[in-house]
Amino acid sequence: MAKILECIPNFSEGRDEEKIEKIVQPFKDESGVKLLDYSADKDHNRLVVTMIGSPAALKESVLEAMEIAVDLIDMNEHTGEHPRMGAVDVVPFTPVRGVTMEEAVELSNEVAEEASEKLDLPIYLYEEAATVSERENLADIRRGEFEGFADKIQKPEWKPDYGPAKLHSTAGASVVGARMPLVAFNVNLDTDNLEIANKIARKVRHSGGGLRYCKAIGIDLSERGITQVSMNMTDYTKTALYQSYEMIKFEAERYGVSVIGSELIGLLPAQALFDVAEHYLGVEDFSADQIMENRLLEDL
Repeated sequence: MAKILECIPNFSEGRDEEKIEKIVQPFKDESGVKLLDYSADKDHNRLVVTMIGSPAALKESVLEAMEIAVDLIDMNEHTGEHPRMGAVDVVPFTPVRGVTMEEAVELSNEVAEEASEKLDLPIYLYEEAATVSERENLADIRRGEFEGFADKIQKPEWKPDYGPAKLHSTAGASVVGARMPLVAFNVNLDTDNLEIANKIARKVRHSGGGLRYCKAIGIDLSERGITQVSMNMTDYTKTALYQSYEMIKFEAERYGVSVIGSELIGLLPAQALFDVAEHYLGVEDFSADQIMENRLLEDL
């Protein structure tokens, strides 16, 4: 069986189309890599790319894209709603087929080591690749963001896993790791009051006593005059999308606010949507085998 991984790098550029296309180009050119999706958001000022491929091909394309991003993005001029600490903010690898989590961790280390040496970039390992428990959570590593990281990185406990113990002057610092498939799921609110969105996010996320596999923050979508609860669902098999959606609706009611829509960023496993359909339709004994396309693909 061929070894296939998914990689979902996040870059701190969501507004300049020319820069975005240059960053994405290596994923279009590399043999052995299939670019599945890339989306850029102006409010977040962030580019999320999704591709699959063999370990070797992914490694080459990711390293090339990281080099381009470091050359093009100046974090001193970057503004955006999404938390970030570097031009190449985070690079996660996820096993898809014929690859163990241990192999994904090994690839994470290879990419981090080579990128740090070539680009003089401080890099941290997170999730399954974390070297200490305090670095498993991306939010813990990124806390302080680019503006506060010059001081943070000098503390002994925040010495990077690879690269210099100082912030790159324009590209900041990066995080690389291996993890379960993550679903980026955002819920929009009919209010421009960011404090309300933040209060709801604090109730929903695990760190605030909410859902175990949910990370959430409030986001101001100023161009639309609304706010958003932006979430990373870190294990959709244990915290379903409909659970976070319903909890946000419930919490929003106390402020007289309504949910007016939601969005998915990048790709997600089909089972995450099957769970939603099963819940809202009240289907009994539902199985993914009942999906026609799944049966058609069985022999392909």
